[in-house]
Amino acid sequence: MSAHTGRSSAVTVVGLGPMGRTLAAAFLDAGLATTVWNRTPGRDTDLTARGAVAAASPEEAVAASPLTVVCVVNYDASDAVLRQEAVTSALKGRTVVNLSADVPGRARDTAEWAARHGVRYLDGAIMTPTPTIGTDDAVFLHSGPRELYEEHRPVLAALGGTHTHLGEDPARAAAYDIALLDIFWTAMAGYTHALAVARAEGVTGAELAPFAQGIAAILPPLFTEFAADTDAGTYSGELNPITSAVSTMAHVVHASEAHGIDASLMRVIEGQARRVVARGHGSDGYTRVADVITGR
Repeated sequence: MSAHTGRSSAVTVVGLGPMGRTLAAAFLDAGLATTVWNRTPGRDTDLTARGAVAAASPEEAVAASPLTVVCVVNYDASDAVLRQEAVTSALKGRTVVNLSADVPGRARDTAEWAARHGVRYLDGAIMTPTPTIGTDDAVFLHSGPRELYEEHRPVLAALGGTHTHLGEDPARAAAYDIALLDIFWTAMAGYTHALAVARAEGVTGAELAPFAQGIAAILPPLFTEFAADTDAGTYSGELNPITSAVSTMAHVVHASEAHGIDASLMRVIEGQARRVVARGHGSDGYTRVADVITGR
């Protein structure tokens, strides 16, 4: 039986995984009337105890509010909810902000679907973990019609942190998300590999960590420098030509494999760098790899 009373809400949250529950809690903390729905029952107990209204169906949920925030695992999951005929009909004239994660092409496809069915649509990405939601540390990216973003910005602001509108193309938020996740996961892969190599040489993770943080501190200014270098196509190697970089990469490979540690990731990185050298760009900087991997 539905706990819904028929009253209107300021916002509906569809998807009550860890992040979805945190989003709903932030809306409640801000004093906003909030309706919630999740495919798997039982995840709304804490929220309803705090005043959220539980909808019995997704169509009931989206009909309760002018704004629906969707946060599910991917766009297969969001499509499975939003593209049900009854839900699509209930959404007509209302706004969906999809904070689920997926690739840019899926964001464009969903925006096109929404336009065909009279659904107002914004895409988005959450760039920080659940503990940051509702705090100054949260980071949200949005893309789609600016007018629509500005209309709903006061409600979205209840989620805390910074909200950045990246442009009218609905896929822009997903494009940033993918690129930033690329940085994060390759960094995590590198760090866990480093921990394995260090352990094989009798160095504990705790001993390595302070020096690893020093390496991380070098990166922010390099990100800015390398971005400008790549955008301009200059690829300066004046301070560290890629020929020198290849040598250090080979050291990592050899040290790893001497201990039977899989060095396939570094072998890929070394191989890309050697392709740059083979093309006659050995005096360039490492960012010349961007041309190689995109086939330029």
